[in-house]
Amino acid sequence: MVSPKCLRVTCLVLGIWIFCNLVLSQGHDEWKKTITHCAFPEHKLEFKESIICDKTVKQYSGYFVVNETKNFFYWFFESRNKPQEDPFVLWVNGGPGFSSLNALFLEVGPCRLEKGGNGTIPNPYSWNSIIFLDQPTNTGYSYGDNVVNTSVAASDIYAFIQLFFHQFTNYASLDFHIAGESYAGHFIPAVATEIVNINKKNTSEGIVHINLESVMIGNGVVDPEKQLEYCPHMACNSTYKPVLTNDICNQMSEDFPKCAYLIEKCNKSPNVVVCGVAVRGCYQTMIKPYLENTKQSPYDIRRKCDGKNYCYSEADDLDIFANLNNTKTELGVDTSFVFRACNISGVYTDFTTSGDVMLQFDKFISQLLENKIRVLIYAGDADYLCNWYGIEAWVKDLQWSGKEGFNNANVTQWMTKDPVKYAGDVRTFEGFTFLKIFEAGHMAPYDQPGPSLDFFKRWIFKEKL
Repeated sequence: MVSPKCLRVTCLVLGIWIFCNLVLSQGHDEWKKTITHCAFPEHKLEFKESIICDKTVKQYSGYFVVNETKNFFYWFFESRNKPQEDPFVLWVNGGPGFSSLNALFLEVGPCRLEKGGNGTIPNPYSWNSIIFLDQPTNTGYSYGDNVVNTSVAASDIYAFIQLFFHQFTNYASLDFHIAGESYAGHFIPAVATEIVNINKKNTSEGIVHINLESVMIGNGVVDPEKQLEYCPHMACNSTYKPVLTNDICNQMSEDFPKCAYLIEKCNKSPNVVVCGVAVRGCYQTMIKPYLENTKQSPYDIRRKCDGKNYCYSEADDLDIFANLNNTKTELGVDTSFVFRACNISGVYTDFTTSGDVMLQFDKFISQLLENKIRVLIYAGDADYLCNWYGIEAWVKDLQWSGKEGFNNANVTQWMTKDPVKYAGDVRTFEGFTFLKIFEAGHMAPYDQPGPSLDFFKRWIFKEKL
């Protein structure tokens, strides 16, 4: 074993000089390096350089460890263009319990998977520079003590960002964006608000001022009450053919006020019992009728669902690829670890049982906008669970200083640049944008990779959509 090499650095905390260790140590495998931070004494970042997938860019993978009880896997890919200038993006997936490697290999990462999951092929529609984080614990390659609510998850994500930028200071000065989909509609507003609040009050040396520029949420769960209300409309009266009978949809509409009452009660007095009742009640009236009466995917009403891996066969390939010994060894994952693209029985169940699912996070979006953080809400128009009608409803009802201006703004055609294509409708006002994407389901970049790359690049470089 090689002896640890330690670099002493000093930090000024609350006006008192204290010593903290920045440890760069080679572990048992001789490749692994570890960094610690004086402001986060129970946290450490382990990392190594990897060459899987895109060998043309610098990449790092490893674990963010909290108190030796929570271990979060991450995988970073540097920009293919100007890595020292291009904006930096953190991607967090939803579920909760769905690995961010789903987004990496099915949507926005530099590679897609070969059929069968034994290798990778280049993805010309990749979003870079981007770091994929498996969170909360027991998601993807991550493991450890259970996390059952968004508040704890957001604190873990914030600490991870701090340690990553503490080590890779060349990225810390770049514009920072947080992107994700589905349950990231909970995670992203929470962690972004934490960043804003700590940036304001932080006076400690060693704490990085995170240059949060924007958040991007795709088909996100932000306001469950508003969004569930439009499930019957999506099933029977969308721009696509109906997938349920009118009788079923009418019954769902009649039952919705009960669901709404339970959600409101949960948000007024959030606790496991009250919010758990809301989860079960709304599932019975708004979700179960869809699952029991149609074979269409709840993530895309155009697609049949075979019931495996959330109705996307590519996720089966991901399970195969991520469990190859070569893959795990290269990424710094123990070869005995069993990867799952989605952990429904564990993480998802924990969050639903805790009642976190029914909490509303629109107030965090309001805070971000009032603090001049740009917000992009995009929605594929074929998703049932997080349908665009419900998303548009909460977006228009959002309480913020620009509400009237936003609602009075014209809806315009979103025309992609190369090739020129009418790909959706967009409404924007003072940093707040709602984008409806045509012919896309729950994972818009999966269905519309070219147009999604178009809106991504224009958004991060502050070009008009």
